[in-house]
Amino acid sequence: MTLYLHQDDKILQLSSIVADYLLFALAAFVFVQLCYYLFFFTKLAFYEEGANYGNELPGVTVLVCAWNERENLTELIPLLDAQDYPEFEVILLDDRSDDGSEAFIREHIFSWKHIRYMRINDQFSHITPKKYALTIGMRQAKYPVALMTDADCRPTSNHWITAMTSRVNQEKDIVLGFSPYIKERGLLNWFIRCETFYAAVQYLSFALAGFTYMGVGRNILYKRSVFFANKGFYRHKNIYGGDDDIFLNEASTRTNTAISIAEESLVYSVPKTSWQSWYRQKQRHMSVSTFYRMRNKILLGLLSGAHIAVWMSGIAILIFGLITRDIYILQGLGILFAARWIIQWFLLFIINNKLDKTVEWFTFLFMDFAFFIYYLVFGFLTFTRRKPRKTWN
Repeated sequence: MTLYLHQDDKILQLSSIVADYLLFALAAFVFVQLCYYLFFFTKLAFYEEGANYGNELPGVTVLVCAWNERENLTELIPLLDAQDYPEFEVILLDDRSDDGSEAFIREHIFSWKHIRYMRINDQFSHITPKKYALTIGMRQAKYPVALMTDADCRPTSNHWITAMTSRVNQEKDIVLGFSPYIKERGLLNWFIRCETFYAAVQYLSFALAGFTYMGVGRNILYKRSVFFANKGFYRHKNIYGGDDDIFLNEASTRTNTAISIAEESLVYSVPKTSWQSWYRQKQRHMSVSTFYRMRNKILLGLLSGAHIAVWMSGIAILIFGLITRDIYILQGLGILFAARWIIQWFLLFIINNKLDKTVEWFTFLFMDFAFFIYYLVFGFLTFTRRKPRKTWN
């Protein structure tokens, strides 16, 4: 009888030690996440656009690359041509389209006031098609500031150029905008909007903190002098993708980047409609992240790693607590997750309102768990993936 009591005491003592270690690990991972929320994300949550940086609005060249985008161009070009801005041009870079885009543009070119059309028939093995097209556009641009978007995008206002360019001055050479996806029904569309929103939370917050690591090519601006000073896309010319993130890893400094999140600056994009096409897009994004600066890799890796660790340790604590019926550890789990969720919900709610309510606020908790699965899956694929299929965009 005495022997069994001693065994029970040892089991209880071991259970107590395991519970303490699990709670300590969870608390540490929650602390790491909250450091990001309170140091980085608060900068975006309480950011005010304020008055224009520049005293005068510079001339702007809008660059649009297109490959078989006739249907999208019929909607986008009139919106760009109707922009209310003193001095600008739009260069449409048609990269070997064979869907009737050229015939459509040449038929209507004289009815548009600001549109310039360039047909690109060449293709080279040493540089990807889109980067070649953008480089041609940069060289042919008339104005000192270049503003980029894609053919499947739609500015929400005829003051889009003004909203983006107003953040430029002598110190600010780069302006990062936000490009949410059009809301549609379905789980894929919801997750695309969630992922786009949370990515924007990160890259906009990091930029405000002086750690710029990416923007989105659907809505980004920089001075042409910065492009040529950094030799354009030369260092990564044969890598598919990276025109908006690898380039910024090279060209951005702690002080030369601004953001624009005014309602007029938003550019909505047409989302992917199949999991397969979305997965191919994410594969391409994953392939270029390996070229980021080491500090950016560490910051992003620590954030996503802490997210995974919080959920994994939380699930382990829940299982352990239910098996051992340890109320103490279950209470600790509840307190830590509740504190994390309150801070998370509060800041994301504010930021979401600033970013045109991209995600339904009542789905934030589901989004939190969805990212846990997302990071797990793509973290695994990072080590096992094959070379992504080369596609134009």
